[in-house]
Amino acid sequence: MAKSKNTLNIKNKRLGNVSKTNLSKPRMSERKEAWFRIIVGIISGIILSVWKILVIILSIINWLVTVISGKRNKDLAVFCEYWNTETYKFIRYLTFVSNARPFPFSELERMSDFEK
Repeated sequence: MAKSKNTLNIKNKRLGNVSKTNLSKPRMSERKEAWFRIIVGIISGIILSVWKILVIILSIINWLVTVISGKRNKDLAVFCEYWNTETYKFIRYLTFVSNARPFPFSELERMSDFEK
């Protein structure tokens, strides 16, 4: 029992620095969030579709460069990895697995690094 009280005290100390306005800020309701996902899906879907065409072209170019020169182009691979990550976030968001919004509603990020 003492352990749980100690844990609560630590949590309260952490929350003590947060203003009450941040804690009482109303979050978007599940229904509104579901409707907003339609807007996010349309806008992000268009962007990711155009980006996909570019990624396919760059993947072919990267393959040709690799075959001719014998080594991969790191910058092309990293660019494609951004698309992979954002597409993954997009699908997770639209299927309600995650509330992390995809690009352009959040920062670009990538999940893995370039491997040699």
